[in-house]
Amino acid sequence: MQTSLPVALSAQIAMEKRLDTIADNIANARTVGFRAEEVKFESFLSQASEQPVAFASTGQHYLSTRTGEMTQTGNSLDMAVNGDAYFAVQGKNGTIYTRDGRMVMTEQGDLLSLNGEPILDVGGAPIQVNPTGGPIAIARDGMVTQNGAQVGAVGLFQMPAGAKLARVGTSGIRPDSQALPIVDFAGINVLQGFVEGANINPVLEMTRLIEVQRAFESASNLIQTSEKSLDDAVSTLGAKG
Repeated sequence: MQTSLPVALSAQIAMEKRLDTIADNIANARTVGFRAEEVKFESFLSQASEQPVAFASTGQHYLSTRTGEMTQTGNSLDMAVNGDAYFAVQGKNGTIYTRDGRMVMTEQGDLLSLNGEPILDVGGAPIQVNPTGGPIAIARDGMVTQNGAQVGAVGLFQMPAGAKLARVGTSGIRPDSQALPIVDFAGINVLQGFVEGANINPVLEMTRLIEVQRAFESASNLIQTSEKSLDDAVSTLGAKG
């Protein structure tokens, strides 16, 4: 039984999925708070032939938890997460978690994301400040103050272990289970006046793109060679018959 065809085909399917994720990562290299998407592949054995044959799995997507480059803006309405956690905003269909901490303040004192979504506190309630109360200060634990008076607290949340994350927009995610509020700020905290860039190295991603494209072409050549070999064998056997 010829096994090179299905093996090469499984490799092409896996590499096509990897190409899609690399292209998406490169396209979002300048997106604030963007988390790079990776694919983990595994091999599995088929016992259909006399000798076990290893095939590539279709791949499992996951988001990289690497921290992106921090840029100091000096804007008091910009904030970034130091550590593996997320801010929360109120989306149209529920809570969205994001690393993009850029905010605007409305005339009524509502703190909103750049997409117009309310910034949430640890209890899931929108944060409101005094629009005439002076500059806001955000402490490392997310505490929001104006003129020394506490007016709210920015919520930080961590994704539960094993949760499946779905993308929402460009930098937002939504887990399939309840996110966990951060209560210990020793290793995870808020940085006011900073924004976090995408956790992507464009040069590395371009290198990966070239490598995967070449591997895809090699698998394609293998399929063509295998098909020609099979056609030649069929022609030879047919002539002898």
